[in-house]
Parts: sequence; structure tokens; C-alpha cells
Amino acid sequence: MNTMKIEDIKKQFEKQFKNINREEDLKNLKIEFFGKKGLVNCLMEKIRELSNEEKKQFGADVNILKVFISEKIEEAEKGFKLVELNKKLQTESIDISIPVRETNIGTIHPITKVRRELEEIFYSMGFVMAEGPEIEDDWHNFTALNTPPHHPARQMQDTFYMPDAEDGKKIVLRTQTSSVQIREMENNKPPFKFITMGKTYRVEMDATHTPMFHQIEGVYIDKNVNMANLKSCLMEFCKRFFEVEQAPLRFRPSFFPFVEPGLEIDVQCKKGKGILKLGEGEDWMEILGAGMVHPNVIKNVGLDPNEYQGFAFGTGIERLAMLKYGVSDARMLYEGDIRFLKHYGFKFFK
Repeated sequence: MNTMKIEDIKKQFEKQFKNINREEDLKNLKIEFFGKKGLVNCLMEKIRELSNEEKKQFGADVNILKVFISEKIEEAEKGFKLVELNKKLQTESIDISIPVRETNIGTIHPITKVRRELEEIFYSMGFVMAEGPEIEDDWHNFTALNTPPHHPARQMQDTFYMPDAEDGKKIVLRTQTSSVQIREMENNKPPFKFITMGKTYRVEMDATHTPMFHQIEGVYIDKNVNMANLKSCLMEFCKRFFEVEQAPLRFRPSFFPFVEPGLEIDVQCKKGKGILKLGEGEDWMEILGAGMVHPNVIKNVGLDPNEYQGFAFGTGIERLAMLKYGVSDARMLYEGDIRFLKHYGFKFFK
């Protein structure tokens, strides 16, 4: 009797389905068979009245009917949607002469661009990245780097001092990423060949300085590192970063507490009419500081300066960005002006 009921419902559906000509009629048919009081749901309710032996077969038959009706309705729905789409395609048109609507696409900040460029260059030269805290103690920021107590960099007008630690240690916002070099060498064994990049803080504010700026520093320490290695490294860096075939460098004596001898490096350039070209001309521009790591620094990290030696170099990432991309004022990098980012920003990395 139950099987006959299922067959009757199936025949009733097929008869009504043949006469469906509108999408509205299909919706009503779906409600009639699958609604809360629909014919298929009524069959499902009857299962509870059957014996355990009857339930298994009856449930399977009802499920077959349910799948059959669902597939037919779904097929018809797709048909109606296709008909509606074809009608729209026949009546609607696209005016391809209308200008494209402008979209505000974000750009990559010059600082971010330069950081990625520096990472790519130095990674390819065998350097690895080292990172450390921005809030630093006096030992790692000054003393271990051979900076004497009377050095001007320790004065309040140059350094942001924080409240002293509980043990009385002086705490500062790091004035240079060199503090990361000390931590890296204290906790590892030579040889060392790494770069550090990150934020540093000094009490400065003008067209070429900001209170917070980014530095990159490199260190290479081993048993046979010399000045020729430093020169070769910096020449290769300048050639690749500034994208010039020749990058003539000038090494001038200078003083930094943590290197001996200390050097300032200039790159040959041509200035005039608001244009700066590197690698040619008669002018010179300072781009970074460098030198051979001071023996006292090597001692302070527990190494023998008679066995190990190396070089270090460092510069401001903002300075590199200004030189390469023609930014005239460092403060523009942090003003958040959309016009600046539209002009100096980058859509993608190389």
C-alpha cells in the first residue's frame, strides 16, 4: 500500500511538472511537494507508523522519490535562469567608450621598498638577518660598543632616556641598531656575517633627520677579514642598489667609537638643476659610515681580537630612499600625505 502511495505521488508530480511554463508555477510546485505540509514530508511522517522491517524499505523508496523530484526542480530552475539571462543579453548593451572608473589603489611606501631591496641584496651576499629590542640597556647601546661615559651621544639632548631598571641600569630607546650586533655576538659563535635593520631613536628633527628613523648595519667577523673585503662588499652593494654599472667610492678617515680605523664612504655623483646622478660627475656624496670592528668591541663579546677581526658598516634607510628616489625632505616620509604616496609610492616590488 505504501509503495503504491509513493508511485502515485511520483505520477502526480510528473503530470504537474509537464505543465510548468513559469518560474512562479515551479515555486508553487516545490512548496506542494517539499513544503512543511508537502506530500514528500507527509510520507516521511508515516515512517514512524511502520514496523522496523518496513521502515528500511519504505525510507529508501521515499529517498529515491525525494532525489528524483529535487533533480527535476533544480534542472527547471537552471532553465528559467538561463532564459532570463538570455533575455538580458538581448536587451542590454555595454558602452565600451565610457571611461574606466578610477580606483584608489594603495602603493608601497618608499621605506618598505628600500628595506626589501636591501634584504634581497645582502641575502644574496651571504648575510643573514639579526633582530633585537628597541628598548635597550646602557651596556648594549653604549658601553659594549666602546662608547666612553663622556661621549656626546650619551647626553640627554641626543638620547631618549627611559626610567631606570629595578637593578639601577640605565634604559634608553636604542640610538643605533649596533646594540643588536652585541647581542648576536654574545649569544652565538663566530664567524658572524649578518645585517640588522630596524627603528632607532635620537633627539633630532630637521629636513634630513627625524626622531625615529631606520638603520641598516652589517657585520662580518672571522679570522681573516680585512679592509679589502669591506671595500668589495660596499662597491657591490652600491652598484646593485643604485643600479649603476660603476659606483666609484671614496673612503675618508673618520671617528666612530666602535671601529678602528673608522671611515666615511662617499659615492661619486653629478648634481645640477635638481637632478642627482650617482656614479658619474665631479661631486661626492656621503652615503654611510664603516670601519674595522674595534678590538675592544670584540673583547666585550668574549672573543680574542688577536684571533678574530672584521668590518662593520651602517647607514640610514631613509637616507638611501632619499638618494635613490629623489625625496628632498625626510619628514615627508612620515607625514602620511596621500599625495606623497601617490607620487613616490610603488605599485609592486621588482
